[in-house]
Amino acid sequence: MSDRDDQLAKVRNQDGFIAALDQSGGSTPKALRLYGIDESAYSNDEEMFDLVHAMRCRICESPAFTGERILGAILFEMTLDRDIAGKNSAAYLWEEKNVVPFLKVDKGLADEADGVQIMKPMPELDALLEKANGRGVFGTKMRSVIKRASASGIAAVVDQQFEIGKRICAAGLVPIIEPEVDIHAPDKAEAEAILSEAILAQLDALGDQNVMLKLTLPEETNLYSKHIAHDRVVRVVALSGGYTREEANRRLAANTGMVASFSRALTEGLSAQQSEDEFDAMLDASIEAIFQASRT
Repeated sequence: MSDRDDQLAKVRNQDGFIAALDQSGGSTPKALRLYGIDESAYSNDEEMFDLVHAMRCRICESPAFTGERILGAILFEMTLDRDIAGKNSAAYLWEEKNVVPFLKVDKGLADEADGVQIMKPMPELDALLEKANGRGVFGTKMRSVIKRASASGIAAVVDQQFEIGKRICAAGLVPIIEPEVDIHAPDKAEAEAILSEAILAQLDALGDQNVMLKLTLPEETNLYSKHIAHDRVVRVVALSGGYTREEANRRLAANTGMVASFSRALTEGLSAQQSEDEFDAMLDASIEAIFQASRT
């Protein structure tokens, strides 16, 4: 079997979850603050990204971070261009940790319109997909946000996600389609019901292409059971969306077949000031709690 076949089998069938390590320019200062590094520690973007890469390296190099409990990790493009422990990040994840590499490909969100934020244009997508293939990346991730139950807005989000998703499939990669529903949306359950149907219609029209879905933990338990069972879906993963790790894990455990793809909830409690033993113990406990919630 090829690496890609092995990676597909792992992501599709193994117990575990996906670590989202793809904080980009807008979310990096907050991620660093939560890690115990404030803005006074860096004076420009280059220094900021050096610090967040050091945080990611510390996580990935920890003995707690292995493919036994972690299916894959989502990387920011700048991480893909850097090394972990002397080896390119994607190669390190797969060859040293047996963790499948994914790449965030979106360029951020457009301004809110019609109750949603679609993705900004991606004029360099083809070149980025070519780079990802060259680095042994398995799949991609791209995020939109739904703020309220606008049927036309949700249709625009889902149409855009699947249109670009088909291009990613054509390049030989598996896209994680992420139409996030804001956990603070006043009509969250209604938005999720509309989203559920819109995604199913797109899945039924996919032909022989495979995708993954990254979805907000829903108000209606097991809302996405048909999506999990769909022939065209490799895996359905859940975003923590601002819930605490405890609340995200509680909701996740109630939704059969969904597994985590947490970012902030994964790194909650980690600190630059911790000793290696303290850091590894905290990360191990976080990974184990998320792993167990993903096994239901």
